Amino acid sequence: MSPLKDKVQSLTERMAQNSRWRQAECFNLIPSETTPSLLVKMCELADASGRYAEHRTMKGEEVYFYQGTDFIRDVESETRKELGDYFGCSDVELRPISGQMANEVVFKGLVKFINRVRAEGEPTRKMRLVMNNDLTKGGHLSSQPMGALFNFVTEDPKTGKENVLNFPVLAENPYRPDLKKLGELLEEARPELIIFGKSMFIYPEPVEFVAQRVKSWPQPPLLMYDMAHVLGLYGAFQEPLAEGADIITGSTHKTFFGPQRGVIAGSFPAGSPFRNLWLDVKARAFPGSTSNHHLATLVGLLLAAYEMNEFREAYQAQVRANAKAFARSLKAQGIEVEGDERDGFTETHQVLVRVKKHGPGQVIARRLEENNIVVNYQALPDDETFLESSGVRLGVQEMTRFGMRENDFDVLAGYFADVVTRNKGVKDEVAKYRRGFLEMKYCLPPEEAAPLAAKILKSVFPRPGLVDRLAENLLK
Repeated sequence: MSPLKDKVQSLTERMAQNSRWRQAECFNLIPSETTPSLLVKMCELADASGRYAEHRTMKGEEVYFYQGTDFIRDVESETRKELGDYFGCSDVELRPISGQMANEVVFKGLVKFINRVRAEGEPTRKMRLVMNNDLTKGGHLSSQPMGALFNFVTEDPKTGKENVLNFPVLAENPYRPDLKKLGELLEEARPELIIFGKSMFIYPEPVEFVAQRVKSWPQPPLLMYDMAHVLGLYGAFQEPLAEGADIITGSTHKTFFGPQRGVIAGSFPAGSPFRNLWLDVKARAFPGSTSNHHLATLVGLLLAAYEMNEFREAYQAQVRANAKAFARSLKAQGIEVEGDERDGFTETHQVLVRVKKHGPGQVIARRLEENNIVVNYQALPDDETFLESSGVRLGVQEMTRFGMRENDFDVLAGYFADVVTRNKGVKDEVAKYRRGFLEMKYCLPPEEAAPLAAKILKSVFPRPGLVDRLAENLLK
């Protein structure tokens, strides 16, 4: 065997082993992940995976700088329409390849927009003041100065820190905003950008409250909602664009059904005060931030949008019902669940639990992983640092897609408690239980998807008989 074949075989075996474990033996409860459907995955194998389709609007016309792009042009146009229907908006930018890049594109565009009105000779300026969620209270890293906001907001010369204010939260429930203090802070500070959205996310954001209070300002701030975690729950959980948000961003692979990409959306018709901002956002998407915008995952996103628009109502309802049921079951098993029990602990796909009395979050998360339950440790609002995490963050979206319902999460809560509170090994029992949830729902059933997947494979590997021989080996 050649050295190359040795290496390839070793990698293939390890990759297959990891895939078997993640897809057939363990319960993935990480809130920021999901498994795409078979056909969405197959899109990433097709010819578009190695291609470019740079384009931009020039003199009112969309100009493509590569040939062979007619298919991708149509895919991009159709994806904008499908997602526009999903969000109920007119403008969608698809070229960011992650949620963090989507945020950065908006920040770049807003700085450009602000500087459009500066007098000739004046120095270029950054955003004067930004309001967001505190990182330690669940705010997105990408909306922080250490993340995508870096270099786009001014510094306070007295402190040397960026001019960023955090939403005030209730002392008795730090997962909810303190609206009285928020109203006062808005009037006092008058930020130029307000960023809603979290990564530790169990309740709606105060979009309508803020929108009503800033609409009469001479220069209202841009209201931006980072929906990365809840993009797939749009409408059922919260509908920011209808509540007064100007623009939404997000990643397409957490609660949404897509591959790993980013999206920006809103409505900016001619005459809108932010119309020029949208033009700046498009320019910062390309050529400002991307060249190749990963065309194969773009095709996958279109297919995922088909699925989401077909199944959104049933999927969204089941995700939220499962999260509440899982939270109640964990509580009944003696696990400390964050949030307000009167509200069912959560309104999203996430469940937050406090495990500190059983060990550090990192230790508990590793113990769960060793027993085929995959989570991520999480710093809770009263923790000093992420490295001293008291909590574990759970999401039900992926396993909901694999067919789990409320009673199934009750069983899983028992295994979870066995590991966390009793330090019991349940690896084999969990793997056996997982084998009952192997067929993905909210997409085409296997008997309809498989022939279409084979058609894609045959187009990618046109050598006669190759795909048929692969299929024969798979069936052995």
